[in-house]
Amino acid sequence: MTALDNRSSVETSSTPSPGLYTYDLAPTKKEGRRWGAYNVFTLWANDVHSLGNYAFAIGLFALGLNVWGILAAFALASVLLFLLLTLSGFMGHKTGVPFPVMSRIAFGIHGAKIPAGVRGLVAIAWFGIQTYLASSVLSTLLVAMFPGLGRLDDNSVLGQSTLGWITFLALWGLQVLIVSYGMQMIRRYMAFAAPTTLITMCALAAWMFFRAGGSISLSDGDPLTGGAMWLQILQAAALWVVIYGTFVLNFCDFTRSARSRAAIVRGNVVGIPVNMLFFAVIVCVLSGAQFKLDGHVITSPTDIVRTIPNMALLAVASLALIALTVAVNLLANFVAPIYALVNLFPRTLDFRKAGLVSAALGLVITPWNLYNNPVVVNYFLGGLGALLGPLFGVVMADYWLLRRSRVNVPHLYTEDEAGDYHYRRGYNPKAVAAFVPSAAVAVTVALVPLFHSVAGFSWFIGAFLAAALYALVADRSSAARDVDGEAIAVAAE
Repeated sequence: MTALDNRSSVETSSTPSPGLYTYDLAPTKKEGRRWGAYNVFTLWANDVHSLGNYAFAIGLFALGLNVWGILAAFALASVLLFLLLTLSGFMGHKTGVPFPVMSRIAFGIHGAKIPAGVRGLVAIAWFGIQTYLASSVLSTLLVAMFPGLGRLDDNSVLGQSTLGWITFLALWGLQVLIVSYGMQMIRRYMAFAAPTTLITMCALAAWMFFRAGGSISLSDGDPLTGGAMWLQILQAAALWVVIYGTFVLNFCDFTRSARSRAAIVRGNVVGIPVNMLFFAVIVCVLSGAQFKLDGHVITSPTDIVRTIPNMALLAVASLALIALTVAVNLLANFVAPIYALVNLFPRTLDFRKAGLVSAALGLVITPWNLYNNPVVVNYFLGGLGALLGPLFGVVMADYWLLRRSRVNVPHLYTEDEAGDYHYRRGYNPKAVAAFVPSAAVAVTVALVPLFHSVAGFSWFIGAFLAAALYALVADRSSAARDVDGEAIAVAAE
């Protein structure tokens, strides 16, 4: 790049467009970033040990995988996730921008609303569902402690009992309160919740291990073998990656505040391979111990928590599970739609206002009705989830393969037609052309019964197809320029 090229690049970006630039969307200054390896680790320590993840992993035991098969599935998945999330995290550290802005590199300054919108819709739905699951645990605990409250759990208002409404709104309000203090408060809550979660789940697993006489069943009595076992292992590993398909997209929302690449790598090493295998061990102990005790395959840790004979310990375990679910919700399902909404309405919404709007949407969709309707969950949320792979493929191919991580950060905030990411009226038709057919294939594989045997691989199929198509059709006529965003950056939270 010549000096003239560099000068014109800076001149074009000297005045960010108000429709693209706000305090919340601005790049973060490199000086003052405070997310270290422990903060990255606590992100995964909270997110991995969620009720939904335990239900998925314990389900593998019921599907016929033995203990060694479950461990193999998580070992493979953790390696894949470590690689994907580290690459995604490096993008956030280099540019300092959140996911909706990162998407502008490939999709254009206005086209980025497509991936941000899809990611936001998925997150809002799951925010409501996870809050509902946590409120169910709280309702069960309250009835156990105060049996008289059971009468509030017998009616139905819009599909939810009075007690259900009370516990849901209480946890809904708690999350809104935490988010109202910004990313710094979320970071502090994560630091508190992570060790609480790990200690609780370790104690629960140890209690079950000793109840079962110091040994566990290694399978449900009729385990899969041969090719069927290995296919299930591969599908389980793929589905575990799909669960994190949301995070691999918007991990930059968090790593934009990371101190260094080394902090991301260290946090990911302990938080993903080490922590996920630790999680798998806990799953095997819980499942195997319960099966040895009564021949019953549990569906969730809450099944075990309810059997705790001591009320004080029951309360502690239940509150730990609730604190964990809130942490997961804040990380995976609250931050993403907030940035998506700010990106859609930058002139009217900031982080806190967008948090209120996102929370309100998560309430009005009555998430308990979504969760209790398998058709809605499988087709609506499953279809939206299948779109995340192609989005990831386009963004990663553009950033790593075509641009080789060279980004002109100030141009992400300008509507000047000479800007690097203006493309055609703010949309990159080549990115859309790669995304649409790949998304169609991914959704078809995920939802059409004919492809049931490979449905678990829909995210990978969509991601690889989109990356290949984009690499094939992308415009390579102009060299990518590397300009940092320090001139328009704000302090990191």
